[in-house]
Amino acid sequence: MTSRYPLDPVALTASLVAIDSRNPSLVPGGPGELACATHLAAVLNAWGFAVSLQELTPGRANVVARIGPAGRTPLVLNGHLDVVGVEGMSHAPFAPEVRDGNMFGRGTTDMKGGIAAMCVAAARAAERGALASEIIVTAVCDEEYASAGTRALLAQGLHATGAIITEPTRLAIAPAHKGFAWIEVLLHGRAAHGSRYDVGIDANRHAGVLLAALDRYEHDVLTTRAHPLLGRASLHAASIVGGTGWSTYAEQCTLRIERRTLPGESGEQALADIQALCDALAASRPDFRAEVSMVCAQPPLDLASEAPLIASMRAACSAAGVEPTIAGLSCWTDAALFAEAGIPALCFGPGDIARAHSATEWVEVAQVERATAILEAVCAGWGR
Repeated sequence: MTSRYPLDPVALTASLVAIDSRNPSLVPGGPGELACATHLAAVLNAWGFAVSLQELTPGRANVVARIGPAGRTPLVLNGHLDVVGVEGMSHAPFAPEVRDGNMFGRGTTDMKGGIAAMCVAAARAAERGALASEIIVTAVCDEEYASAGTRALLAQGLHATGAIITEPTRLAIAPAHKGFAWIEVLLHGRAAHGSRYDVGIDANRHAGVLLAALDRYEHDVLTTRAHPLLGRASLHAASIVGGTGWSTYAEQCTLRIERRTLPGESGEQALADIQALCDALAASRPDFRAEVSMVCAQPPLDLASEAPLIASMRAACSAAGVEPTIAGLSCWTDAALFAEAGIPALCFGPGDIARAHSATEWVEVAQVERATAILEAVCAGWGR
């Protein structure tokens, strides 16, 4: 090892947070992840990993670093390098500062603290000769927008017997989270002067009729669909845009709906349910016309309770003096993409997802250190 890069997860967190890696798909002019990825690749290379820096598009890069016996029951440790915007933050976003045991900065909790913990964990396990399996560290781009980084890794044929995504879980083991579907409904009316009720058809009022139907649907149907770790299914109206002026019937109105799906549900099912609501309204109101389309959908995650990955995490938490709590995660993560590819996956990491994307973002230093110790134990025990 080199003194320039000590095996210190807190120091590594600070060095990653200090590099602006705002996602340009979300933040116009954002620099992307390349500088942060280049720095991490240098650190991991110095620690003895076999490192590949993969620039997917200009400024957008993945780091893939391998250590341990090649080809033997590999375990993936995954995290994303991109961060969201910094407008309105209450502290300097890229000047990490530790106060009262907490590190402040954009990305401290989402999720550079988790990345630092997983990297140091694998390096420490390797340094003491404890690895029986290959550990593959993947620090990816674009999770906050389209998950292009993880999708690229899986498309390249990445193989593993388990994957831990170090999203912030407050050190709980999170084997489940919801999926989502973004559904757009284009409602058609007929433009006319505001005085001509006999001619005009108000697309905005039709949006209101659909919103009322969606409200009944959530109350009557979605409240009956629940998961023991995740609660019930839900939806909300993300945006409503329609109309051109005070004295004109709206010819079109666009309603965007986000539907959060549970394990066992799919985006296609969510789309079909909303299409059925529109069909029922059209049958009862001859002038109701709507086009329903899927914009984007991501699957949910639900790892079986008897999975070896959960058993390994439980044992490592107990050994570190941390209660092995099982909990659902409220947000969507790349873990679902690993599971979809046939790789058992869960989330575990320092920090609280409630602080992600917020004006004040921080991570507990002690949680970063504990996460590192727990992940080191998992790495050392994997494949034995």
